[in-house]
Amino acid sequence: MAGGRFSPALLVLLCHILFGSSSFQPALVLDMAKILLNNYCFPENLVGMQEAIQQAINSREILKISDRKTLASVLTVGVQGALNDPRLTVSFEPNFVPVMPPALPSLPTEQLIRLVRNSVKLEVLKNNVGYLRIDQIIGEETATKLGPLLRDNVWNKVANTSSLIFDLRYSTAGELSGVPFIISYFSDPEPLIHIDTVFDRPSNTTKELWTMSSIMGERYGKQKDLIVLTSKRTMGAAEAVAYTLKHLKRANIVGERSAGGSVKVEKIRIGDSGFYITIPVARSVNPITGQSWEVSGVSPSVNINAKEAVANAQNLLAVRSAIPRAIQSVSDIIRQYYSFTDRVPAFLQHLESTDFFSVISEEDLANKLNNELQSVSEDPRLMIKLTQDHPVIIEEDIEPENIPGDPAFLRKLVDTVFKVRILTGNTGYLRFDKFGDVSVMAKLGEQIAQKIWEALKDTENLIIDLRYNTGGSSASMGILLSFLQDPSQQFHFFTIYDRIQNTTTEFNTLSGLLGPPYGSKRGVYILTSHYTASAGEEFAYLMQSLHRGTLIGEITSGTLMHSKSFQVEDTDIVITVPFINFIDNNGECWLGGGVVPDAIVLAEEAVDHAHEIIEFHKEVLSLVEGTGELLEVHYAIPEVANKLSRVLLTKWAEGSYRSVVDYESLAFQLTADLQETSGDHRLHIFYCDIEPESLHDMPKIPTAQEVGYIIDTLFKIEVMPGNVGYLRFDMMADIEVMRAIGPQLIKLVWSKLVNTDTMIIDMRYNTGGYSTAIPLLCTYFFDAEPLRHLYTVFDRSTTIMTEVMTLPQIQGQRYGSTKDIYILTSQMTGSAAEVFTRAMKDLNRAKVIGEPTIGGSLSSGTYQIGNSILYASIPNQVVLSAVTGKSWEVTGVTPDVEVDAEDAVAVAIKIINLRAEIPAILEATGALVADNYAFENVGADVAEKLAAASGDYNLISSKVALETKLSADLMTLSGDKCLKTTHNIPPLPPMNPSPEMFIELIKVSFHTDLFENNIGYLRFDMFGNFEEVQAIAQIIVEHVWNKVVNTDALIVDLRNNVGGATTAIAGFCSYFFDADKQVLLDKLYDRPSGTTKELWTLPELTGVRYGSKKSLIILTSRATAGAAEEFVYIMKKHGRAMIVGETTNGASHPPETFRVGDSDVFLSIPTTHSDTAQGPAWEGAGVTPHIPVPADAALDTAKGILNKHFAGAKK
Repeated sequence: MAGGRFSPALLVLLCHILFGSSSFQPALVLDMAKILLNNYCFPENLVGMQEAIQQAINSREILKISDRKTLASVLTVGVQGALNDPRLTVSFEPNFVPVMPPALPSLPTEQLIRLVRNSVKLEVLKNNVGYLRIDQIIGEETATKLGPLLRDNVWNKVANTSSLIFDLRYSTAGELSGVPFIISYFSDPEPLIHIDTVFDRPSNTTKELWTMSSIMGERYGKQKDLIVLTSKRTMGAAEAVAYTLKHLKRANIVGERSAGGSVKVEKIRIGDSGFYITIPVARSVNPITGQSWEVSGVSPSVNINAKEAVANAQNLLAVRSAIPRAIQSVSDIIRQYYSFTDRVPAFLQHLESTDFFSVISEEDLANKLNNELQSVSEDPRLMIKLTQDHPVIIEEDIEPENIPGDPAFLRKLVDTVFKVRILTGNTGYLRFDKFGDVSVMAKLGEQIAQKIWEALKDTENLIIDLRYNTGGSSASMGILLSFLQDPSQQFHFFTIYDRIQNTTTEFNTLSGLLGPPYGSKRGVYILTSHYTASAGEEFAYLMQSLHRGTLIGEITSGTLMHSKSFQVEDTDIVITVPFINFIDNNGECWLGGGVVPDAIVLAEEAVDHAHEIIEFHKEVLSLVEGTGELLEVHYAIPEVANKLSRVLLTKWAEGSYRSVVDYESLAFQLTADLQETSGDHRLHIFYCDIEPESLHDMPKIPTAQEVGYIIDTLFKIEVMPGNVGYLRFDMMADIEVMRAIGPQLIKLVWSKLVNTDTMIIDMRYNTGGYSTAIPLLCTYFFDAEPLRHLYTVFDRSTTIMTEVMTLPQIQGQRYGSTKDIYILTSQMTGSAAEVFTRAMKDLNRAKVIGEPTIGGSLSSGTYQIGNSILYASIPNQVVLSAVTGKSWEVTGVTPDVEVDAEDAVAVAIKIINLRAEIPAILEATGALVADNYAFENVGADVAEKLAAASGDYNLISSKVALETKLSADLMTLSGDKCLKTTHNIPPLPPMNPSPEMFIELIKVSFHTDLFENNIGYLRFDMFGNFEEVQAIAQIIVEHVWNKVVNTDALIVDLRNNVGGATTAIAGFCSYFFDADKQVLLDKLYDRPSGTTKELWTLPELTGVRYGSKKSLIILTSRATAGAAEEFVYIMKKHGRAMIVGETTNGASHPPETFRVGDSDVFLSIPTTHSDTAQGPAWEGAGVTPHIPVPADAALDTAKGILNKHFAGAKK
């Protein structure tokens, strides 16, 4: 599809090549450009073309091309390359005579019938598969004309087939208007489907093609399978049919990629020459893909030689016809056998809603079913495969062996099945290669007790060799597990749920064992290999999850257990379904997949590694105890240290450390347990072959020659625009080092920054260092008096609390306490850098910008655990906030403004620039309020108090925060919720709706009703501008006012009226007073001009007045605001209406918007207030009703009052 934009450079080059001395060439190219501009279906790609051509003509660069056909070829290459559209061709044909084929609708009916019969072939194949071949797509007019013929001879015959092969391989012509007819036959009547959009460039019109709600003949519908055949010859409207059906997911396409034709191509003569340009004048856009079949063609779902398409389509239909039965078969098997019964409904619903449109083979179907089930179940045991993919292991129920009761035979059998030895180090060894049936194990009980447990009872540890164990009965595991537990304690091992039997069996410690139990204290080591399978894997898994043993060897086989396999009906697909769930003592269902050993080694090396681990485990208890003792002595939080020590010993006693197999895994486990229990990520256990260097050795005092190098390395400074200082240092130096380099530091660094107006301190790359210099650094940013408490340090080793203060004297000049400081942080900021940052933040001396810090430790000690190669890094000091008294180290410092570290500098500069504007903004705000606020005294008071509160804006960090605080202060100081910041929203452009539109708007905006006793009801939710209302007054009177004016009483509902303009208030009030006497409604004082305007009733109105005699009730709520309150206030003041409901909002006359100085901050200031001579203003306070009731009860109350009045009048 043409997708490239026109390149002026390419056409300029083309024209440079073409334009010679012959004058026809420039004219030819210009004429061609005009044709393209007026006819090419991608006009957006032609932007700049005409200008480029004119530029080339004016350049006068000449290369003669005298041969016309050569010129046509060059033009073709140029225009195709420029517009990336191969359909554009230029030809030189001086004798060409356009031939217009007769339009089909103009042909005689007999000829049309003959044409249709020759282009349509229909037959019914085996298995009631329909075959319909159409070689020409007839248009809308012809289809309508031949409707009965098509219905009787095509569609009604096709309708009764079970599936359809729709052959478009030979369809090379047709009309796009016929596409909706065909698509409609293969879709439902409703909803209508948008199938294509066609843009015609010459007429500059766009036409949408939709399916039809009614057609002649019976629909084929959406449910039956449809295969469309295509070939390299398939072109035009047939491509549109195939493309649409494919992307509606209504048909699979079989065959070859289609030709990639066009909606409409025209051959247009270029000027009066013998040159012609072939050009696509219309284009198609599919609403689903946003693309088209033009040029690129329709790609098939099954790409195959066109000659083989019919046979392949029949095979595909056979596969697709099996899909419903296959899905039903899979659903039935899952429903009957799957062990997770609670998941079955979700599975079945998911299968029912799954789209199998893309399935074109049994392999696709198997993969699709398997993927769908896996996505829902996440159960690897539930599998669907083709039988030829992999052999499927089907586990059958094990029948107990018929074993004779002869004692000699039983002893021999036990000797054969069980291998028992005593290895070096008094370690027992037990090997058996299969778990026997429970009944068999019971019959061999005495022999097993004698052979195994009597022989092993005095060993210190036990190796159980499962490297060759391929499974057996899971139920018999309970016997072996019972021997490995303390018989005095009842212990739950596992549970088995059998879906087929619908039984749940729990396996617990067995009593009355025939032999001495091995108990739960001694070590047990399980050897595994990739042959270990089924029940062998389950036993290994349980020993690991019960913390009863250490696994050594290879990852087990992952053989599926307790599953049955079934062939899916009429397919080569097999589904494997687990019918038993194996649930461990934590209630987790094990889904197989292989057991990962604690120590992964080659199976043949497992015994040797077991001996090494046994020796290592002899140290573990002392190392765990040693870790706890170090914590109790050194950890900065004593109460937590004691808890940690107890937790570690408890975990060891519970067997949690049986999974550790070396110093590395022990260090990892101890670290995880300590951090999980304490929530302190700074606690860390590590192993090291050599003693680690102390992180806090006494620092080396630099020589005079080293001082300059240290300063250049550690400190980066800059004075930025606006006299903003920038200081970056990436390590906290020791106080002694700071004193040694102090004079040079002040000269080279500090003297250049101390006179800046604001400072940015960059700690983003400072990972810590020494804390001793923190008081010195902080002191520079505070005044000499009083000394400030920065933080408190609790040292666990000495149990001393030390308050850290600023210093009374320092070298050089102080920065002081008034200038702004911004500290930048990142996730790298740690240790002493965090303490400095937190102290400055807590004391409101700096604003922190960046990322939350790491949460490091002011001081951590590294301690050896016993005489081992394990070491513990333990925080031994706690920093307490001078403000809250709480520690914050573990969580780190949370910035005031949280942004990515890389953006911190830019954000800081933005805040600094904003802060620089704040004094002027506050001053300008005060002046605007003083000069314009409706109540002059209040305005002056607000301005004075706002100026005094300027110090409260020191922590403002964004325009939003400034506007929020300024709004809150203005409302607090004035008591007026309408005095606030606002946004400068430009007014909407004036609308000029038609009278009909006005009528519809009025019907929506006003609601009228007529109640019992001729009581009228009028509701509207906003007052309009007088000029706008005056222009449509007659319409309002006709469609609203006349419905209520002749009532005996009126309820005006303003409960949802939020205000609007007050200019129409006088006019609306006038309807409720008499014409013979003007009434002074209100006096409005305007603060900016200092004038008072009198508001009188109007002598003339559109329509009939309601008058002053009839009863009027106005309903109010807390939402009633602005102009609505002014109306209520006037009517109440003059005694013309009874007010029922809630006190109104207490807003104001419509406020005006003022820009604050040159900033982007705007104020909403009420500038007008009503007459206060007869009482307090309603602005800010609201209008109190005569009868206060909840807003939702106001209407019923009003009707009750009026009905009672009318009832009394009748008596």
